[in-house]
Amino acid sequence: MSAGQDGPRPYRNYVYAYPHKTAYRRFPDRPVLRELWAWERKDALSLYAHLPFCEVRCGFCNLFTRVGAPEGLIGRYLDALERQAVAVREALGDAEPVRFAGAAFGGGTPTFLTAGELERLCDITEKRMGVDLTAVPLSVETSPATATGDRLAVLADRGATRLSIGVQTFVEEEARAAVRPQRRADVEAALERIRAAGVPVLNIDLIYGIDGQTARSWRHSLDAALAWEPEELYLYPLYKRPLTPLGRRAAEGGAAWDAERLGRYREGRDHLLARGYEQRSMRMFRRAAAPPQGADDYACQTDGMIGLGCGARSYTTTHHYSFDYAVNMTEIRSIVDAYTRTADFGRAEIGFRLEPSGDEARRRHLLQSLLQAEGMETAGYRERFGADPGEDFGAELDRFAALGWLDAGAPAGLLRLSPEGLAHSDALGPELFSPAVRELMGGYEAK
Repeated sequence: MSAGQDGPRPYRNYVYAYPHKTAYRRFPDRPVLRELWAWERKDALSLYAHLPFCEVRCGFCNLFTRVGAPEGLIGRYLDALERQAVAVREALGDAEPVRFAGAAFGGGTPTFLTAGELERLCDITEKRMGVDLTAVPLSVETSPATATGDRLAVLADRGATRLSIGVQTFVEEEARAAVRPQRRADVEAALERIRAAGVPVLNIDLIYGIDGQTARSWRHSLDAALAWEPEELYLYPLYKRPLTPLGRRAAEGGAAWDAERLGRYREGRDHLLARGYEQRSMRMFRRAAAPPQGADDYACQTDGMIGLGCGARSYTTTHHYSFDYAVNMTEIRSIVDAYTRTADFGRAEIGFRLEPSGDEARRRHLLQSLLQAEGMETAGYRERFGADPGEDFGAELDRFAALGWLDAGAPAGLLRLSPEGLAHSDALGPELFSPAVRELMGGYEAK
């Protein structure tokens, strides 16, 4: 299906969680965390620590992160993170064992922190939250400029099993077009240091759709990444979002740009599949022989998430909650400063309420399952919600089938996307947003 003719535009919204954070609002009653977590399962939790610091702001970036840190700010931020960790661990209680199935440090760029500050971050995670980082998968994001030997040594020693580096492109002209100043020699040196650190899984992020990128230059970046034999590769389409440097220069392109990005995606997908990688989602490709990464018994659709830091989200079956969100640098600085001054972390401030078996919970389960290449067993959905997905979302699934987005050859009882469905994940995901969530997102005032 071509964009803008028989189906939705292929690049509408990157859906990595539902509801989207722009649907969050302040809780008038500020729920007490201890009450939110009282009846939750705590035997397969995931921990995410958010570090909102970067050395530069890339042109496409709409993440919650600030450039640089005045003297003392990171120390104050880690102080607040520790206070929050203590409050959250107390809220989890000791009525039943608390077990973590995995952990991740993201941002921002966690390795913006010095080696000593990373040691303290790991100490907070272990001593305050009770996460044994050497016993669970630990993923950490990094960048070419901050992947220094001393920082990587700390992470490797403390149990990191995966390092994800945002390279985006190995072509310096494209890096400049994406407002990402970097030299290829520095990227290669960082990759060499990461491999020397001995962390089992290396992930490299690449972006397609950059101004001036061609099929030839895209293949060049793919092959440059493959030369390092990464266990994982993520291929991201370029978006030009409001309030980002690229978004201020030009609005999103039309059908021609959609077709260009879709072409680059297919070229990248086919290139990686031909070289022994397996597609796990629209963006994620994993080498078939790569070591396991992640706990088999953790499922984001059903298990809890603990978020530490001012940009992190936490999930229970009834509430998704976080702190305020912004893209504008002035607003981000203000939110980070307010976070460092927070004394009481015992309540949820901003978020979204869900009924455990209600419509939004069903949409979340279907959406987050269907966007994975392995698909969704309908029996598991029926066991949880007492209905088949076709009963709840018949119109949407019929539309997906008509567009060729569902795998007609999937085994009975398995709902799975076709290759075209995976290619159109950023169109399919938003199609499952509820009217209420759409209205909230539409009413969000970007800042």
